[in-house]
Amino acid sequence: MAVKPWRIVSTKSERKCGLFRVRVDEVVMPTTGKLYSVYALDFAPWANIIAITPDDEVVMVKQYRHGIRDITLELPGGVIDERDDPQSGARRELLEETGYDAQTWELLGVLHPNPAIQTNVCYTFLARNAYQATRQHLDELEDIEVVLHPIREIPRLLKEGAISHALIVAAFGTFFLKYPEYLK
Repeated sequence: MAVKPWRIVSTKSERKCGLFRVRVDEVVMPTTGKLYSVYALDFAPWANIIAITPDDEVVMVKQYRHGIRDITLELPGGVIDERDDPQSGARRELLEETGYDAQTWELLGVLHPNPAIQTNVCYTFLARNAYQATRQHLDELEDIEVVLHPIREIPRLLKEGAISHALIVAAFGTFFLKYPEYLK
């Protein structure tokens, strides 16, 4: 038997919690015909950026992540505002978090961060010929250290677990699949 989508009877937003809203859907399961309440987290779209300098260094950030109560090594990125298209949102995030801009931009891929409970997508951009354009412009809850890592070191950092954020691991996986010459 083929999998079928659930029939949505009603949808309501239950409450806003910072960056997301809790959505409650009443659904009918196609296999049983029974009614269930299911929950989803409505997030705005996200973007992350693999910004590479002319010296083949990746612009990365270290920041505290409260969910795991630890500091992570990640790519710059964040929420795409309603006023932004994905690329302009990614560029704004790169500038705000790092002060870097880039000459050329390429969309590498679009992922669903957690389709079981989240509604958003995450865009991954490659920004080539990245350069320091300005200083950081951080939000109140951001404390970010900018670090540059040679692209040839990224596979080792992934293997050792120094980069553990799943969306960042996926971004680099997409990058190295498309540009395997950077693995040499």
